Amino acid sequence: MTDLTLRPVAPADIPALSLLGVAAFTAKFWQLYRPEDLLPFLLETHSEAALTRDLANPARLIHLAERSGTLVGWVKLGLACGFPDHARGARVMELKQLYTAPNAQGSGIGAALMDWAMAEFASRGADEVQLSVWSENHGAQRFYARYGFEKQADITFRVGQQLDQEYLFARML
Repeated sequence: MTDLTLRPVAPADIPALSLLGVAAFTAKFWQLYRPEDLLPFLLETHSEAALTRDLANPARLIHLAERSGTLVGWVKLGLACGFPDHARGARVMELKQLYTAPNAQGSGIGAALMDWAMAEFASRGADEVQLSVWSENHGAQRFYARYGFEKQADITFRVGQQLDQEYLFARML
């Protein structure tokens, strides 16, 4: 993994982030949604315009991973509490998204991005980190549990007209 580079996102990276976000989400979840629900969701969350807004938002932080100059993953942090009804800490932040290229999963990219994210949360004074994970995504749940995250609540996640059953995971720092 010595050729893995983590760095902040620049505006020129947005098209590649958009493509990877769409590829990663659809590779994992496409079969769960009707096209009329999935397409608007992808445009809302993974379009170049949406990612450009996130990059300009001071309450968001996006970092990417490159291997041999090729984008292989990215992570987006929310520097404010995403689920205030379930907050236990005084300075709660949120792991918004963590994606790796579908053909690169299991190669340490997610762990490198998660290590960076957790260090970033700590350096910014977070005392709790929250994230949401689909109730049936057991692999992701195991991944987050390795970082000390535990289920705190049942929540929902909207994709178009469909409401998914999700779990709110959190960890005190």
